Amino acid sequence: MKKEFDYKKIIKYALVFTLVLSVLLLMSNQVVLADVGNNNSYDTGSSDSGDSGDVFWFIYIIFDLFGPIGGLIIVGIVVAVFFFLKKSGKLAKINLQQQNNMVNQQAMMSQNMNNNGLSQSIAMNIRQNDPNFSEDAFIGWTREVFMKIQQAWNDRNWKIIRPFESQELFSQHNQQLDEYIRNNKINKVEKICIRYCGLKHYHIDGDKEVLVVELHATMRDYVVDAKTNNVIESDPNKDWFMKYDMTFNRKKGVLTQAGVSNKSTTNCPNCGAPTEITSAGQCEYCRSIITTGEHDWVLSNIVSIK
Repeated sequence: MKKEFDYKKIIKYALVFTLVLSVLLLMSNQVVLADVGNNNSYDTGSSDSGDSGDVFWFIYIIFDLFGPIGGLIIVGIVVAVFFFLKKSGKLAKINLQQQNNMVNQQAMMSQNMNNNGLSQSIAMNIRQNDPNFSEDAFIGWTREVFMKIQQAWNDRNWKIIRPFESQELFSQHNQQLDEYIRNNKINKVEKICIRYCGLKHYHIDGDKEVLVVELHATMRDYVVDAKTNNVIESDPNKDWFMKYDMTFNRKKGVLTQAGVSNKSTTNCPNCGAPTEITSAGQCEYCRSIITTGEHDWVLSNIVSIK
């Protein structure tokens, strides 16, 4: 005797399989988190294998609790809501808001975990040979330099950072900026909030002193077309959390001048004249090279860290 096929059951499970497959495909195409100026890689990536496992587990629990019919109805509702949110654009907004919340939570956790004990210890070490060195003044100046760097990216004018950088670093940044200009791109860095800034490391290397400052900041970082102003990379509403090591050098034996060093960004440390810095880093009045670390600290490197 031939066994009769239960066509209703076959159709029912075919529908279940189709809905499950649809959910998995839709979920797998969602954008996930990616990695200031010129330091972010604007990857969109794809969901990792853990996402698919979570979806299978969710489907299994639904069908186990509510049975084939109930599970089919619930999954159908989930798919319908998913399509509605995606079509209306609300899903992307929800995802972006969740990402921004995660970024700001990460920044707050990092800020709370950093204590100033190390920074104060380094400052005390420097003051053994440089009594006028001020941790607060130097950190305040570092924050100013960082903001100047971001302004230079936005304005596409690296000359404004010339008084603070070594010749090598200035040339490197200037070349990067020229590449943006040649490609008709503008790297926009906005809504910058410095969350932490502290001394991280200090040592003497030959005839120079090296001081590393760690800086954490949140910001909006994206790229637009210089002609149309259309966004071509990243999202102007997306928050980024970045950590940087900023390395400063000065000649060994140079002492901090009370009330002068690292506070004046408009006067030549050699002759006191307003710093109309040339492209060679010279004071136009006394012709001193004032961005080599001969007179004061100069930024020699800035790198993003994990």
